[in-house]
Amino acid sequence: MKIPAFIKDNILLKMTSLNAPVIVARMGVSFVITRLISNYFGEAGFHFVGQLRDLLQILTSTTSLGVFNGIVKYVAEYKEDRAKLNHLFSTTFVFATTGIVVSSLLLFFASDQISHKLFQTTDYSFLIKVVAIVTPFIGLQRVFNGVINGLSRYKQFVKIDLVSFLIGSGFTLVFAYLKDLDGVLLSIALIPIVQLLILVIIFFKELKEYIAFKELSFKIPLAKPLLAFALMSFFSTVIMRTLDIEIRSIIVDKIDTSGSGSWTSMTTLSKQYMSFSIMLFSMYVLPKFAVTYTQKDFFFEAKQIFKTLLPLFGAGMIVVYLLRDFIIELVFPGNDKEALEPLFKWQLMGDFLRLISMVMAYQFIAKKLVRTFIFTELLSLGLFYLFAQLFIDKYGVEGVVMGHFVRYIIYLIVVIFFILRYFKTTEKAAT
Repeated sequence: MKIPAFIKDNILLKMTSLNAPVIVARMGVSFVITRLISNYFGEAGFHFVGQLRDLLQILTSTTSLGVFNGIVKYVAEYKEDRAKLNHLFSTTFVFATTGIVVSSLLLFFASDQISHKLFQTTDYSFLIKVVAIVTPFIGLQRVFNGVINGLSRYKQFVKIDLVSFLIGSGFTLVFAYLKDLDGVLLSIALIPIVQLLILVIIFFKELKEYIAFKELSFKIPLAKPLLAFALMSFFSTVIMRTLDIEIRSIIVDKIDTSGSGSWTSMTTLSKQYMSFSIMLFSMYVLPKFAVTYTQKDFFFEAKQIFKTLLPLFGAGMIVVYLLRDFIIELVFPGNDKEALEPLFKWQLMGDFLRLISMVMAYQFIAKKLVRTFIFTELLSLGLFYLFAQLFIDKYGVEGVVMGHFVRYIIYLIVVIFFILRYFKTTEKAAT
């Protein structure tokens, strides 16, 4: 299909249009899986699936020591410099080896404790040991994905993402249809193996071109700059996902597992529509901000991004809100409709502010403003934990989602303040 000229001339819109069919396909399959889980396992099923997926998200950071954004930034900058690329990937694989070994050993030998923390039982310690075995695939997949993003090879990324998702989802669908929750969890745990294999099959030639595997050494010449990204990833991924796990524990303690499942159902839907933006951040926003040096240029780029994304997301979120009853009946038939429906407005408004905030905050990653990034992330996470605790006693699960909205109002204001302060300081130093 020929891409219209107005889309072709706008790289961000082109990426969005190419990614849209994939996201729609992913959402369609995800909705089928979600419906089966809702039908057969109810809110409790969402609680278990949410806990496992958050653990896997934590491992995407710990197994690579959080260097994904560093790989994206430096591949974009060094793609013509073979010597610097060798330094980058030598350091990366030392980091990844360390992260994989530590993560795997911790999961394997503390499987009972981790199972009890996530699922309130030690019955799933076998699942945690499976995840321990899968950690090398998670770490390598994250590293290779960084190369694709740094090169902005969005066509290959879309193909890899779709194929691996469909294969992995096929296994999950089978187990969900068989009404086997253990099988569903096991299939989710094994999906990183599929993702890595598909990535290597499709992207192997490009990987060999940019990663000279035979020339890599067990040295860390870029340790200091990559450690900065590791710190930022730790706070943005590890602590955030750990907080999600803790929030579920709070809901279970103060309400019940069904309440935790309702909140997880809402965040599952949120992740589906927010997935439209995830690829764009690492493949477009980060490389653009990495080579933007003045306040005028930064706000010009931000304006172009917002002009493209916000109308699309705003319209989409309005549609989701208007169709919320239909979505609940279609996707979450086993859930309590009265418990889930009030969550929509707060989640959608919070996610719209989150989208704006994330675009702006990528400046901190692009410029390696480690202390600023960590402070703002800790503020965001701390505010969410505080407001969730304050509101849950009065408003129940809805209070948790209200906390999500309120924290992003404050977070966005703080992010803008730090960006303006950064440019004021740098431009003053340049004169």
